[in-house]
Amino acid sequence: MEKKFGLIGKTVSHSFSKNFFDEKFFRDGLRDHHYNLYPLKEISELKTLLNSTPDICGLNVTIPYKEQVIPFLDELSVDSKEIGAVNVIKVDGDKLRGFNTDCDAFLETLKRWLPAGIEFKALVLGTGGSSKAVKVALQKLGISFEMASRQQGQAQHTYESLKMNPAVLENSNLIINTTPLGMSPDTESFPPIPYDSLGSQHYVYDLIYNPARTMFLQKAEMRNAKIKNGLEMLHVQAEKSWEIWSR
Repeated sequence: MEKKFGLIGKTVSHSFSKNFFDEKFFRDGLRDHHYNLYPLKEISELKTLLNSTPDICGLNVTIPYKEQVIPFLDELSVDSKEIGAVNVIKVDGDKLRGFNTDCDAFLETLKRWLPAGIEFKALVLGTGGSSKAVKVALQKLGISFEMASRQQGQAQHTYESLKMNPAVLENSNLIINTTPLGMSPDTESFPPIPYDSLGSQHYVYDLIYNPARTMFLQKAEMRNAKIKNGLEMLHVQAEKSWEIWSR
């Protein structure tokens, strides 16, 4: 019997997840396991997908459905409840169980990347489902943070207010992009922050991994900041997804 897994999101063609799992299944000799990409125009299409593909055993969830998917699930893990976002679904009989592996994957990769002996203060760009996982990870690491968003009232700062108050960036030595700005195929876009406020003391982490060097990272690197993309995080969260699906 075939076992199908996959990724749901509005735009999924950019994802490396299929290659990752195709290679994993081949390497592990799981010839009856397959990973597919399932673009959904609306999250309500999830029901149709599951009804038409009864051999789906698990799904990853990407932008913009990490929060929107929650009402469609029967159970939530402790982490996904705390975070308020889901990026892994396990199909368990007639029940859909939601989990979040983004938080632990981000935490693990951030701990490995940041040097010891430096006190970090973070500025998180974006307020969507990914940012919720990042916030909880930063809290677990004891890193203070503020948020920035396009719209007023969703965070301490808007992108416009950052331009008028560049000291916010100067005083935040860890900048994390959780938005889809710059993700393939829209590779020319980037968060509109005052990049001239960045310098060699900054650590800039973009959760995007395709392309490997977004415009956001390129602009930071031009100002001598240390940069990191989201590929390692993808690999860690994918392995954690598999642990959930296979247990």
